[in-house]
Amino acid sequence: MAVWNLFRYRNSDGSSKDWAVTTNADGSISTRWGKTASRLPSINTRTGIRQYDIERQKQAKGYVFVGEVEIDADGNIRLSRSAPMADPSPMPPQTPSIAVDKLYWHVDCRAGHVTLLDMGIALRRWLGDLEAWSQARGDAVSDWSGWQRLIDAGQGDEAFDLSGQIDLEHGVLPCLWLMALKHAAFPGVSVGIATESGRDVSAELKAETDVLALFDTDVEAIRPAAESLGLLKPRLDLALAMADQTDHWF
Repeated sequence: MAVWNLFRYRNSDGSSKDWAVTTNADGSISTRWGKTASRLPSINTRTGIRQYDIERQKQAKGYVFVGEVEIDADGNIRLSRSAPMADPSPMPPQTPSIAVDKLYWHVDCRAGHVTLLDMGIALRRWLGDLEAWSQARGDAVSDWSGWQRLIDAGQGDEAFDLSGQIDLEHGVLPCLWLMALKHAAFPGVSVGIATESGRDVSAELKAETDVLALFDTDVEAIRPAAESLGLLKPRLDLALAMADQTDHWF
C-alpha cells in the first residue's frame, strides 16, 4: 500500500472531514477525501502539480496535517508501518490517533453591517483587556495570527469564513478570546472551537477545565481576564461592599 499524507478539517459543529495526498511513481498526484472515517472513498489523480503546492493550498483553507498513513486501493486507511502497534492481533482499519497539542477554530460570519460593527468593537476591546492583563503579569502577548485575521475580516461589510488552529505555544488567551466571541452570540456569527478528538469546546469556562489544563492553567489563575471577557461573573468583595456602610448599631 502507498503512504499518504493525511489532513483534517474541523467544522464548527465538531464534525470533520479528511483529505489525503500521495505522489505516484509516474509523478502524478493522487488525492482522496471524505468524512473522517476508516475509509476515504473519493479519489482523483492528476498531473502538472507538485504535492507540496497542493498541500499548501489545503492548509490555507484550514486543513491541518494529521500524519502519514497507508491507504489501500479501496480507500481503507491503516496506520503507517512505522507506527508502533500495541496489539499484534489483527485490527480493523482506523485513522491514527495523535496527541492533543492544539485546538481548532472556525468562525462563519453572515451578519449585517451593524452587527459587524458591534462585533469589531467587542473584539478590539477584549484584545485590549487581554493585552493589559498580560502586561500586568509581565507576560508577552501571544503572536497568534488569528488576532489580526479576525479583526481585519470584521472591519469589512462582507460575509466571511475563517478557520485555523491554536497551538499550545500560543497560550490560553486566543482560546479565551474566541470563547468570549462564542459567548456573545452575535446574530449571524457562528463560532466553533474543537479539540483534536472533535469535542466541541463550549463558552462555559468552568466546564472546560480540561481545555485550560492543556495550557497549564485553571479558572482561578485566569479569573481576572475571564471576568473582563464576560466568561465569569465578578466576585463580590464583601469587605469592600461594606466599607462605605454606616454603622447603625446602638
